Amino acid sequence: MKVFATELKGKTVMTEDGQILGVLADFIMDTRTGRIHSLLVTPAEHVEPRLFKVDPEGRLILSFKTMKAVRDVVVTQLAE
Repeated sequence: MKVFATELKGKTVMTEDGQILGVLADFIMDTRTGRIHSLLVTPAEHVEPRLFKVDPEGRLILSFKTMKAVRDVVVTQLAE
């Protein structure tokens, strides 16, 4: 199933093992290929931002391998 990126913004972002990271704020895309490079996530209260790469606004910059939307949640497999 295909969805627009705007439909995913505002959804909770969770890892495959069930850890809630925060809310999807935006994407970083490769303009040459059109592929999503990273997710920008507003961190949940319990997430320690210093453990992640962050942008100037304090959003987590998450590189990922796969991503799937399940109802109101985006489940992602983070890249190592």
